[in-house]
Amino acid sequence: MPVRFTARRRSLCLAAAFVCCASSAAAAIAIPMAYLRQEMEAPPVLSNLDPIPEDRGIAGAEVALTDTKTTGSFMGHDYSLAVVSVEPGGDFLDAARKALAASKILFLDATPEGMLAVADLPEAEGALLFNVASGERRLRDADCRANLLHTIAEDAMRSDALMQVLKARRWTRTVMIVGPKPQDRAFAGTLRASAQKFGVEILASKDWTFDTDLRRAAGQEIPLFTQDLPDHDVLLIADEADDFARYVADNTWLPRPVAGSDGLRGEGWAPVLEQWAAVQLQNRFEKAAGREMSSRDYAAWTALRTIGEAVTRTNSADPAMLRSFILSDRFALDGFKGRSLSYRAWNGQLRQPMAVVNARALVELAPLDGYLHQTNEMDTLGLDRPESACAAFGG
Repeated sequence: MPVRFTARRRSLCLAAAFVCCASSAAAAIAIPMAYLRQEMEAPPVLSNLDPIPEDRGIAGAEVALTDTKTTGSFMGHDYSLAVVSVEPGGDFLDAARKALAASKILFLDATPEGMLAVADLPEAEGALLFNVASGERRLRDADCRANLLHTIAEDAMRSDALMQVLKARRWTRTVMIVGPKPQDRAFAGTLRASAQKFGVEILASKDWTFDTDLRRAAGQEIPLFTQDLPDHDVLLIADEADDFARYVADNTWLPRPVAGSDGLRGEGWAPVLEQWAAVQLQNRFEKAAGREMSSRDYAAWTALRTIGEAVTRTNSADPAMLRSFILSDRFALDGFKGRSLSYRAWNGQLRQPMAVVNARALVELAPLDGYLHQTNEMDTLGLDRPESACAAFGG
């Protein structure tokens, strides 16, 4: 008996055939990616209360992969992620060459020197690399590379966000304690530049010189250490090594809030973010990783989601085409922070609102109202185009 097709059944069959054929054609688009980590020996610190998770960053990329595969399954895009972790002292460049042989999309969790070395490899020409670990200015400035984009917030974005809040609160008289590590001194310089930019005074600065066990002596030592500082509204702390700052709060000679590396601080992501559906991302991450999401995890998440968004919009896995789209005005990524995220075309830095938080709550989301910019208010945070010495992106 012949089968009779009504107009509706005929249209459904044609639609199904179209989806099947389109899916089959799109299935040829494979998007292999690699997370390349350069392991570092963690320096000893006074407290071990906050150990660095072994999967920091990696967990963010893996959650993003799961999120991205959901859309990819409908589009016929086949995403995969290889994780390569090089032990301290291992041959990082050899690992990078092998990773580049399998994929031209890499997420780099390494020192600035390690990232630049990878970006300069002949094998990396035409590749698309993402910095998910270092906030150093020079990677976005004179040492920028055309094939290296940045999803981790620049250090100046963190400090600029903090200074916007201090200025808005009229807490403009500050003093600073600077730790002994190179990263502490670098961040102190970043805080000074941001303070000058937004009209916040740093009246005095002291170098941290303690080598005693502050777990036992903080209540006696720190009041004496801070006693000779001039009166101030806020005590800034530059302790990027996370060594001593936790012992300063509530032990100072004057009862003042602390900010910078501890206390009130600017972050690309923080567990206290709850608005803009951020709690949904937090919950997915905690279910997958068994811990809270950090800024490093968020940087890896946004890097892989950037690829997912670009592939979806361009229907291509070609790194050159993806890069062109990512740096264009057409790119926009939902980052669960109230505004669409985009990239600065002059140095490859991800634009993003910055959370100014304390240990238990979001205080403000910067940029604050009133800080205007000729093109994008988020460019009031970090290195702006006129300040940038990056030539690799063509201005």
